[in-house]
Amino acid sequence: MHFTIIPVTPFEQNCTLLWCKDSHRAVVVDPGGDLDIILAEVKKRGVELEKILLTHAHIDHAGGAGELARKLGLPIEGPQREDKFWIDIMPSQSQMFGFPPVETFEPDRWLGQGDRVQVGNEELEVRHCPGHTPGHVIFFHPEERIALVGDVLFKGSIGRSDFPKSDHQTLINSIREQLLTLGDDVEFIPGHGSTSTIGHERLTNPFLKEPLINSGSDG
Repeated sequence: MHFTIIPVTPFEQNCTLLWCKDSHRAVVVDPGGDLDIILAEVKKRGVELEKILLTHAHIDHAGGAGELARKLGLPIEGPQREDKFWIDIMPSQSQMFGFPPVETFEPDRWLGQGDRVQVGNEELEVRHCPGHTPGHVIFFHPEERIALVGDVLFKGSIGRSDFPKSDHQTLINSIREQLLTLGDDVEFIPGHGSTSTIGHERLTNPFLKEPLINSGSDG
């Protein structure tokens, strides 16, 4: 499995192009915008897009999904159904944050805990990680030890929990139960900023210290 990170939108969101080494079939994860940049990278890598994956439905992660799906005839998989609220208000999200007008969409497949998605000959595990949004999911490739975690966990930080339907303690529980259990060697691609490993964050991330996890204190 290969990947390249494509920063998009004024929020510098990490859109990820992920492809199967053998088949050269690919998925684009969280195409928040700047579709011309994404498609240029697809062409450069010589891969064939087969679907769009979404970790959650905030504008900087999902704003380009509807247009890209329509233009290329691609299915959209994810997020979990509880994020329908955010998809329904996608146009108002774009106005609020100064994004170009966006196309709404209905995912072809809602995802949930324990689901799997195909990328060519490879398979990703799906884990439901609510807290930042109620329908947030992450994608994990156990063989390559890579996880795409959206806005759940960052290098040195965690996702915001001050949005409608967000919850700090739920987010902490998701990190503890769904991410820290992946293994310290797992490299993760966050929705913004640099990649890191689960082990590094377990040791150094101030939001993952045991007293904070137990108390649920906001950061």
